Amino acid sequence: MATAAQRSSWHYTSPTLPLHRRHGLLRQQPPQAARRGRWPRLHVEAAAGGARAEDTIKAATDAEFFQPSDTRPIMLFDGVCNLCNGGVRFVREHDPNRSIRYVPLQSESGRKLLQRSGRSPDDISSVVLVEKDRSYIKSEAVLRIMEYLNLPFPQLAIFLKFVPLFLRDFAYDNVANNRYAVFGRSETEACEIL
Repeated sequence: MATAAQRSSWHYTSPTLPLHRRHGLLRQQPPQAARRGRWPRLHVEAAAGGARAEDTIKAATDAEFFQPSDTRPIMLFDGVCNLCNGGVRFVREHDPNRSIRYVPLQSESGRKLLQRSGRSPDDISSVVLVEKDRSYIKSEAVLRIMEYLNLPFPQLAIFLKFVPLFLRDFAYDNVANNRYAVFGRSETEACEIL
């Protein structure tokens, strides 16, 4: 039978320790071993001038796509998907201020913006909304696009944000994975919108 002191220490977990260390699954490394693992990484970053490849891509695409005169967000979409083309038509009809620009994922500009967003340039699995400071994918992109449209879509987006992200993305992924089978591909195999 455990004593009261043993029970209290058994049930207490520190919120600052990672889960595997709280439960004793991994031994903590000595401080010098942990330090040795960090030094080479810091040394490499210093040798590279402190600039990461992501930062240089972001700077190049910012200069190309986000000039001071036009900072509107860019919606990246699958240019050969009938569902995606219909979605772009829907957004254009409900966006009288033309507050969103459109670029197909398959275009050279789309590939650059995908890299800027931290995604593979060949990834056409999701709609992406690229803003000057941030990018959104999957259901977050759809909700963010809805915020730019006429009423009642911004209010609907606020309501849908109460649905947990994993459920929204699960539904999005199911539609996205079956979009060609259900809605088909463009017969011309080229973007019909632009």
